[in-house]
Amino acid sequence: MPLALLALAVVAFGIGTTEFATMGLLPQIADGVGVSVPQAGNLVSAYALGVVVGAPVLTGIGARVPHKRLLLLLSGLFVIGNAASALAPNFGLLFAARFLSGLPHGALFGVVAVVASRLVAPDRAARAVSKMFLGLTVANIVGVPASTALGQQLGWRSAYWTVAVIGLIALVALALFVPHQPRGQLSGIRHELRAMGNRQVAIGLATAVVGFGGFFAVYSYLVPMLTHLTGISDTSTTLVLALYGVGMTGGTLLAGPLTDRALRPTLYGGLALLAAALVTFYFTVHSTVPALITITVIGAMGSLITTPVQMLLMAKAKNAPTMAAASNHSAFNLANAGGAWLGGLVISAGWGWASPNLVGAALAVAGLGLAFTGGLMDRGGPRSETITKSVGPAEASPTGEGAEHQRT
Repeated sequence: MPLALLALAVVAFGIGTTEFATMGLLPQIADGVGVSVPQAGNLVSAYALGVVVGAPVLTGIGARVPHKRLLLLLSGLFVIGNAASALAPNFGLLFAARFLSGLPHGALFGVVAVVASRLVAPDRAARAVSKMFLGLTVANIVGVPASTALGQQLGWRSAYWTVAVIGLIALVALALFVPHQPRGQLSGIRHELRAMGNRQVAIGLATAVVGFGGFFAVYSYLVPMLTHLTGISDTSTTLVLALYGVGMTGGTLLAGPLTDRALRPTLYGGLALLAAALVTFYFTVHSTVPALITITVIGAMGSLITTPVQMLLMAKAKNAPTMAAASNHSAFNLANAGGAWLGGLVISAGWGWASPNLVGAALAVAGLGLAFTGGLMDRGGPRSETITKSVGPAEASPTGEGAEHQRT
């Protein structure tokens, strides 16, 4: 089980590295393919678009494929997309390659989350999922800064080749260490889509889009905030981003046991504390030490929300959690786009570089309101279940013999 979770974490590490590495190499990429830096920034949007499209589509296509085989196929597509990015001779083909790289992102995370939850006892499912998410947070500490430095020294293509190699390592680890998990009778695209029709799933996804929009409203403009307001040099911002990743890792470590103990209170507390930290950063951004402390807390609170949202969606989708778990990452990317747009809007309006913090706090509070709405709806209905062990025919009944459940 620890080796299987490590293999899943390597997948998350590769995804996290490729998702954010492009941002740090935009000038080099722009020079390499002969476009402006703003035009090169569209490559980030291409990847995000691939995530939004690929999560439901690829999960639906693979709805009857056993989870381990689906993981291997999606990881192979991830390797191909990043290798194509490294080989792209011009901007148009690089744009297409980044879209291709993003396609397996959400589906991979969705399947990985379900597989991780089924490797352990039901009362430890959130801890297993949070350990998988550690790969994503470690990518922000090690993978993104390392790939950025490598791309700056050896050329931007080397960063994508590195990610492709990470993908190959993950592919081998998945093949060796992740056990086979049969789908059972209740599988297929119709069953997954029917589970997505649950109102609680819709509210959970809306919570992710709005609440995480607050996180990304600030993260998107963190570097200019640090250079313009805090007085940190351009060369030091990479270290600060690594500190942000340290906070994210701490939040992820807390999220697992807290979510296993009390899912909704962990979600409520994470959103409330995120809003408070963003308001605090509005005032501390002008002083180096308080700013760095607040940045670490923001990173922690952002990650503290990730696991309970993921587990909540898997619970509300009942016996078909894969598409809900995958769609969560489409929601994260919509939050990224929406939060960045709103943060840029207030900066352009002349409210100052610190203003995205207030926008982010407002979005976090709105996400908290949506989460509370879902909680109130739960009080009037039956408790939802997610199967955390692969089972056979008994899957046809949520309370059938042989099924093990986690209740929220």
